[in-house]
Amino acid sequence: MSLSSALSIAQSALLATSRQTSVVTRNVADADNPNYSRRIALVTSTTPGARSVDVQRAANDLLFRQNLGALSAYAGQNALYSGMDQLDVSVNGVDNASSPSTAIANLQQALQLYATSPSNQNLGSSVIDAAKQVVRSLNEGSKAIQDFRTQTDGQIDTAVKDLNSLLNQFQDANIAVMSGTRSGTDVSDALDQRDALLKKIANYIPVSTFTRGDNDMVITTGDGTTLFETIPRTVSFAPSSGYAAGAAGNTVYIDNVPVSAGSGGNTTASGTIAGMLQLRDGVASTMQSQLDETARGLITAFAETAPSMPNAAGLFTWSGAPAVPAAGTLVDGLAGTIKINAAMDPSTGGNPTLLRDGGANGAAYVANTGGASYSNLLVAYGDQLDKPMTFDSSAGISATSSVADYAANSIGWLQGVRQQASTAADAKEALAQRSADALSNATGVNVDQEMSLMLDLEHTYQASARMMKTVDDMMTALLNAVG
Repeated sequence: MSLSSALSIAQSALLATSRQTSVVTRNVADADNPNYSRRIALVTSTTPGARSVDVQRAANDLLFRQNLGALSAYAGQNALYSGMDQLDVSVNGVDNASSPSTAIANLQQALQLYATSPSNQNLGSSVIDAAKQVVRSLNEGSKAIQDFRTQTDGQIDTAVKDLNSLLNQFQDANIAVMSGTRSGTDVSDALDQRDALLKKIANYIPVSTFTRGDNDMVITTGDGTTLFETIPRTVSFAPSSGYAAGAAGNTVYIDNVPVSAGSGGNTTASGTIAGMLQLRDGVASTMQSQLDETARGLITAFAETAPSMPNAAGLFTWSGAPAVPAAGTLVDGLAGTIKINAAMDPSTGGNPTLLRDGGANGAAYVANTGGASYSNLLVAYGDQLDKPMTFDSSAGISATSSVADYAANSIGWLQGVRQQASTAADAKEALAQRSADALSNATGVNVDQEMSLMLDLEHTYQASARMMKTVDDMMTALLNAVG
């Protein structure tokens, strides 16, 4: 081997080692970056003794797809669970302190106490005060639900805008990948950026991908709707300024295809958008219906009756009074408009003893003609609260129960769904974390491994340096001999 060949080999080795060292240094620097994939410097021989370094990026398509799916599932589940937590406190208060069920239980106690001493007007006023608390609970609960729906609607709008922005960023990253692939340059950084954007997109909507020529990527949703192909598809949503009970919310469209809301406590929703749609139009709407049915049950239970006369709204009344709402039929928004009959409310000049005697709707409905100890009507009202009646099955809980049990069952329904959502959220979070760990183990940086490789490269560098020094010494000796 000639001295010039030996020198060329040593220089090639030094350059290759330098390139490898640069790659290892970059790996160590980005070891804590979850969106960074390890770079692998592969040394290849081109001509005898010459070396070149080809940088490759670690990738595992199967684990990456699994991670995307797990991220979407957890995002949808977490959106549902966290929203239900907020909704529960807004409507029922901490430990259900302000729930209609608690207020109805207090009303029952006040009614029973009044029935033991019907001549005590103070006890009659206490019943009216307890009834006002029931009305307040229903009115405020209804308002809290519609405010929550409006708030969730705004969050959906923000999510849609974020998703559109991410798709535009993805287009830029995809163009960078394609351009670099065509020119033969290293596109590892652009691929990292594109994958990071995919993870963010998967938090909003479930995605599936496939790659075409020049590393061009196409994104579809879980149901096959095209989300990105060369250019982003439009994700559209028209937010509402406010909600009323029974009003349906607008849906989200991807390329004019509607996004389906999730269902169930262990929700089918993938991505926060589907989870929030379920919250707005599923959970919150069902809770509103249950409040409306509770209000209807109260109006029915306290209705005044008279022979040959239609039942008329008594202690609790509504916009359709004096008629009583139809049995077993949901009246949208009733919980927000139910109120105390002014004829019995002392604060509006009413007389609480009408609850004991009857007659809020006229003389035909008077049940007590002068007995100060008359308690039959009070006892009957108490019995009505515990008497089974028919409720609209569309409200999601038992169609036949008492008003008191129905209000309690409403809390039980929400707690049951919350428990399912909590358990599923824990499981899906664990799956997302495990899939992320598996992906990191396959494509991420192991600092110990990189430092070990760095030591090997240091030894290689020293060997190449010694070889160059030896060649240099030999050439010096040769020149001295010739001179």
